[in-house]
Amino acid sequence: MSMIPADITHHWKDLVKVFLKLGAMSYGGPAIMGIMQSEIQEKRGWLSKQKFLEGLALVNMLPGAGATQLGIFIGYHRAGWRGGVLAGLCFILPAFFIMLALTLLYSTYGALPVMRDAFYGLGPVVLGIFVVALCRLGRTALKGTRQILLAGAAALAVAFTPLGIVTTLLLAGSVGVMLYHSRALGLRAALVMLALFAVFHWGYLPQAGNVPIGHGAATGQTGVPGLWGIGSFFFTVGAFTFGGGITMLAFVQEQVVNQLHWLTPQEFLDGLALGQLTPGPILMLAAYVGYKLTGIGGALAGAGAIFLPSFVLMLSVLPVLARFRELLWIKAAMKGITAAVIGAISVSLLQMAPHAAPDAFTSFLAMLTVAAMLWWRIGPLPLMLGGSYIGATSRLNPLERLKELA
Repeated sequence: MSMIPADITHHWKDLVKVFLKLGAMSYGGPAIMGIMQSEIQEKRGWLSKQKFLEGLALVNMLPGAGATQLGIFIGYHRAGWRGGVLAGLCFILPAFFIMLALTLLYSTYGALPVMRDAFYGLGPVVLGIFVVALCRLGRTALKGTRQILLAGAAALAVAFTPLGIVTTLLLAGSVGVMLYHSRALGLRAALVMLALFAVFHWGYLPQAGNVPIGHGAATGQTGVPGLWGIGSFFFTVGAFTFGGGITMLAFVQEQVVNQLHWLTPQEFLDGLALGQLTPGPILMLAAYVGYKLTGIGGALAGAGAIFLPSFVLMLSVLPVLARFRELLWIKAAMKGITAAVIGAISVSLLQMAPHAAPDAFTSFLAMLTVAAMLWWRIGPLPLMLGGSYIGATSRLNPLERLKELA
């Protein structure tokens, strides 16, 4: 008799199919979460909007790779811990192989202009998908004036104060307890959060990605590391750096280029360019860094190490969360946190917009994407393929291509 739970037996094929497809075709960093909302929550109904918001809140409060953690959350909700592992692996594996292939092509042939142009059309489509996901989730999360005001306050805090996303969400949870459960308990929790923030802000800054990497980083150690050195560095980044992929990449750049001198500034910029062309989690840049240092073994060590903490954290936290979810103060806190998540994501959307839609043409593509999803009910993946095609053909100039390839 099989010892595998019925859930994973019944659902593993769906998990593999969906997350391999998302991992191979989803671009946009934080906007990947919007694509997951459209493809999984809206289209397939694997979980409710409220449950999806809980997942967003959780991944925003944990260090590590947010989109990967959300995939693990969805897989866990669908088929237990085995489903979480399967969903996470299927989401990151396509990005690893695509990044590795692009790195090999880039090392051999240099820049890939047609792919750059495809991303020109893909960026605004991903932005439009993100807008639609935010609207759909906002209708579920923001019920009443209090939660709308809380979302607005969270957006202002993330955008204009040094609090950061994690502290803002924890404070929002305290306000939720204050509003919906116990004013005294919520106030005490908020004061504790502010006191802890003050201590960390003036002594140690985890939200800024200020992670203690160890002796090598502290002393500016140079030279090519071994697989253990690559793995331990990226594991520490994945385990202790808050703020999402962009913050983590900024920290990796500071350490790898300026402190450890593993790569030159130009080599790192080349890796960032390839990361923009690679679907899936943006932190797959770790595979590029590892490959540049020690080849395919380094790529495996870097990619595996930076994502391993996400699996460990999510699969440790989710069973505990399931046990305590029904407590009244937890429910009250989640009302505050889910409202604040909408505000925090709105800031990410506004920060992404100028880069994803830098001109009138791409702005029109973004608006057309929103219309196609809301009124014509077109799914995100066909729109992304269409955007890539439009981007590649709209900037296609055969003479220029011949000059670049000569």
